[in-house]
Amino acid sequence: MKNISVTAFIHILFSVAIAILLATFLLFLSWDKDRQKIEEFKRYQLISITFLSNLRLNPTEEELKQLYKKLHVVPVSKEEIELIKNEIRNNGKTIFSGGSSAGRVRVFNINDTHYIYVQRMSYNLMLRDNKPKDYKFEIAMATGVFLILLLLLLYLAVLKKLYPLKKLHREIQRFAQGDMNIRIHYEYDDEIGKIAKSFDDAIRHINELSNSKNLFMRNMMHELKTPITKGRIVAEMLEDEGTKKILVRAFERMNELISELAEIERVTTQRFEPNMEYVTLEEVLEKSQDMLMAEKSCVKMEIRNRAITTDINFMALAIKNLLDNGIKYGEDKCVLLRSNEHFIEVVSRGEVLHHPLGYYTEPFSQEEKRSSGFGLGLYIVNSILMKLGYKLGYRYEEGMNIFMIEPDMKRRFG
Repeated sequence: MKNISVTAFIHILFSVAIAILLATFLLFLSWDKDRQKIEEFKRYQLISITFLSNLRLNPTEEELKQLYKKLHVVPVSKEEIELIKNEIRNNGKTIFSGGSSAGRVRVFNINDTHYIYVQRMSYNLMLRDNKPKDYKFEIAMATGVFLILLLLLLYLAVLKKLYPLKKLHREIQRFAQGDMNIRIHYEYDDEIGKIAKSFDDAIRHINELSNSKNLFMRNMMHELKTPITKGRIVAEMLEDEGTKKILVRAFERMNELISELAEIERVTTQRFEPNMEYVTLEEVLEKSQDMLMAEKSCVKMEIRNRAITTDINFMALAIKNLLDNGIKYGEDKCVLLRSNEHFIEVVSRGEVLHHPLGYYTEPFSQEEKRSSGFGLGLYIVNSILMKLGYKLGYRYEEGMNIFMIEPDMKRRFG
């Protein structure tokens, strides 16, 4: 029940309520039908006993009229008796029969009209049952239908009240998928309206922060490019090779930082859509090596070429960052790149990571003793792989740090 949606819970709740109401109503109808039969039997039994006992006393016409009035019956005229007898013979149904040594009483049903035939020696009376109609059944039917309709109306009213929640959910999903310009409007000031307004305010605030961040990043990268370029040119003119080498490396690291920040801004945005194409693994790895600012002899390869569907530029960038990390932080400054049908692995010799992998996939995270790098490499790798439908894994075996790129089946099929 914890994972069931509110709408499904309401469907179940009202379905059970309507089912219980219908069952109760049907049980009442069955009980009322039995009650009517019992009351009918008791009534005709009373009529039988009353008439037979009174007819023994040879009542006057006035006494018979009083008896008719008391028992709610009326005598049938002589003209109608023969017609009624014919109807009884052809279509009549006996619903009561009783009597004693004093006489006999039978009740016939003809087209929902009850006729009482009393026989006693010199008396042969044909009476029509004139009991006032009992509207209990009709009242019960009307009440039952009213309650069911009322429950259905309440059910529809609750669903209508909850409908804005579905709309709000769809709009939140659109926002989560990258539609930053969405606006949420709800005209009523109830709980749903307050939630919608709060979320709309949050969207506005997030957009303002995002625009400020993007403006800051672009201005910063733009402003840094010019002095870095000028500094690099001046450094190349120095005659002191030691100082020149230090300055050139410093400017190169500044350029790397700007490039990594630009990559982060592009990859982590919700609007980023990879350009998926059918390529071979060899093409991706060749592009990765071209992007790598290191000697190719530092990278050993044991690959099994195969076709994959990916964005070649960003997959190559992810593998390049893994290779770069292995070269920078490996004990022998070399890495092994290997693959099989399912994995791509980057292997380098070194100490085991001191923290879980999730620690290093956060921005600006690195081992405390490292002074080089900005802690963005694995964050960029993980962000790219998530966009491409892969996941980053890690294990340590026999003094080797092994980073794995493997398909994320949950994202692809779940």
